[in-house]
Amino acid sequence: MLQTFTEYVPVSIKYEHVEHPNENASNIEVIQQAKINRHLKFRDGTNTLGIIFFCLIFGCVLGTLGPQKHIVINFFNVIYEVLLKMLMGAIWFTPLGVGSIICGKIISLGQLSQTLTQLSWFILAVAIGFGIYQFIIIQCIYFFFVRKNPFKYYGSFGPAILTAFATASKSAALPITFRIMDDKVKVDKRITRFILPIGTINMDGTALFISASIIFIAQMNNIYLGMGEILTIGLSCTAASMSSATVPSAALVLVLMLCSTINAPTEDVSLLFAIDWFVDRLRTTNNLLGDCYACAVVEKLSRVELSVSEDEDGGEYKMNGQAAAVGNGTCVIDIPRNETTNI
Repeated sequence: MLQTFTEYVPVSIKYEHVEHPNENASNIEVIQQAKINRHLKFRDGTNTLGIIFFCLIFGCVLGTLGPQKHIVINFFNVIYEVLLKMLMGAIWFTPLGVGSIICGKIISLGQLSQTLTQLSWFILAVAIGFGIYQFIIIQCIYFFFVRKNPFKYYGSFGPAILTAFATASKSAALPITFRIMDDKVKVDKRITRFILPIGTINMDGTALFISASIIFIAQMNNIYLGMGEILTIGLSCTAASMSSATVPSAALVLVLMLCSTINAPTEDVSLLFAIDWFVDRLRTTNNLLGDCYACAVVEKLSRVELSVSEDEDGGEYKMNGQAAAVGNGTCVIDIPRNETTNI
């Protein structure tokens, strides 16, 4: 377990050329074939994907224990409070530290104009990805399940989108989102009160941003990404985005963690700090809309269960009967069979 925090095991592929002479009657032809050898070896770095899945399994097993689990939970709560106080102290030096990192990285660049061009293309690529998600993917999902105009539903959340964009925090826009859900789009309160609070684990925009950032850093350093690496990045970013906090620029911490999955240098992540003030607002709106559309889809899929629950809660029961005895606050009623009346 301790080794996963300091080392990880990538697959090293080595191509070896093997010569096979092919003798014919007239000449001798030499055929070269490439032989692929795969090797497993340890490298320095954090095995982020292994830690994530270990923590998931650890949390699931911990939840099955009895009262003993509170000892472990209290221990991690104390660790969380200590780290939070340490982090609050470090936040006061963040502007100076981030500014120094960015200045140092800019000075070390040999071609500043080329780097700025690459960052501009990165912002454009991420914005296009967010646009495809907002205006195509979730709209199609909404229409497929709900069978209503998705853009009318989208327009109802204008104030919530503006609030999320201005604050770069989905939690800050939560009260406005609740009000729109209740008063404007009329989604069942039982659905919204359940989906929106736990929607902090539904970070679609964050997962998209982290994936794009890691691929961008890999391309800057001429790191080849095959299908296996792409799948690893997607799986790791999806799992890690569930743990992202609903505060500004929280995704950059995950980018630093997940760079080790492809052995990419973490120094280039400092360049993303300069543009994250804008990209963070775009991905926050994606995270917010993912929760809002999830409420509509879940309500549509749960309409039968919701109607049954309403009948059980709001049903009227009519009976005929006569009080047989009253005493100590208790009334015993004799109800004849097959008769219905009001009490």
